Amino acid sequence: MTIHDLDATGLLCPLPVLKARKRLQPLAAGDILKLRADDPAAVIDVPHFCAEAGHTLVETQDEGAAQVYLIRKGG
Repeated sequence: MTIHDLDATGLLCPLPVLKARKRLQPLAAGDILKLRADDPAAVIDVPHFCAEAGHTLVETQDEGAAQVYLIRKGG
């Protein structure tokens, strides 16, 4: 398992999810994407994206004004 970082702070809906989707595509199943976002809509969009795309939202935590989402690639 490898952890990959994606900083989507400063981006507004739907860009954090679109960038996460693009970043997850080449990863191996089981790899983790650590997504950092400060878009208020991300708290709804990221879990929904994971459920729809077959990925697992492992953890969500606050990091200052941003949230950090750990997404395990499905497959």
